[in-house]
Amino acid sequence: MSPAPSTAPPPDPDAFPPGSDGDTPAVRQRVVGMLGGMSWESTAEYYRLANVLVRERLGGLHSARLLLASVDFAEVERLQVAGEWERAGRLLAEEATRLEAAGAELLVLCTNTMHRVADQVQAAVAIPLLHLADATATAVRSAGLSTIGLLGTAFTMEQDFYRDRLAGHGLRVLVPGAADRAEVHRVIYDELCLGVVRPESRDAYRRVIERLVDAGAQGVVLGCTEIELLVGAEDSPVPVFPTTRLHVEAAVTAALEGVPAR
Repeated sequence: MSPAPSTAPPPDPDAFPPGSDGDTPAVRQRVVGMLGGMSWESTAEYYRLANVLVRERLGGLHSARLLLASVDFAEVERLQVAGEWERAGRLLAEEATRLEAAGAELLVLCTNTMHRVADQVQAAVAIPLLHLADATATAVRSAGLSTIGLLGTAFTMEQDFYRDRLAGHGLRVLVPGAADRAEVHRVIYDELCLGVVRPESRDAYRRVIERLVDAGAQGVVLGCTEIELLVGAEDSPVPVFPTTRLHVEAAVTAALEGVPAR
C-alpha cells in the first residue's frame, strides 16, 4: 500500500538561514514602511536603492521587505503653498498609521520638505521614524566637516525645521542667496518633480554650489530627494551628501540589524 500523501505545508525558504539544519530560526529583516509620493520620482529611487543595498549586503535573491504608502503630491503641494502644515501633518500621520497597521516595523518619510511635520507623524505611531536630517548630519560629521551648504525647496532652505535639526548636530548651515534659492526651488517643482532633467538647470545648480563654497561651505547637502536626479559628486568641488541614499542606507542598516551578512 502506498503511504498517504503528506498534509504538511511546504517549507518556507525564508524560515531558516542558509546552511541551517532547520532547528534555529533565521533573524528576519524588519519591514520598512515608506511614506512617499512626494514626489514619486524620488520615491521610486528610494524603492530601488533599498533593494539594491539589501542585495549587496545579503547576496543572492534577497530583496528588501517594504511597505509603501504613496500620497497624491498635488494635494500635499497645495497644503505646502497655503502654509497648512498641520493639515498636511494629519494627512501623513494617517498614512503612517496605515503602514504600521499593515506590519511596518520602522518608518521613513521619503521627502526632506515634509520633515516639517515629522514630529506629528512620529506622534501618531509607536514604530520609530528614522529622521532624514539625522542620517545626513551623521554622514557629514563622519566626514569631519562642520560647515555645510544646504540645497532644497524654499521651505527647507528658509524655514528652521531642517536647518535647526542639522545645527543640533553641531553643524553650521549656509543657504544660497534669495535669487539662487528661488531658482533651486523652481527647478525642483517645475522640472525634477515632473521627471524633467535639463543640462542648463544642472549648470545653474553648479553655479549655486560654487557660490556656497566661496561663502565657506566645506560640503553641500542635497536636501531635496529630487536633486540627486540632477547633480552629484561630479558637479561639486566639495563633497556632496545625497540625502536619499543616506536615508535609505540608514533604513537598511536598521532593518538588517542582527541579520547575518553574506
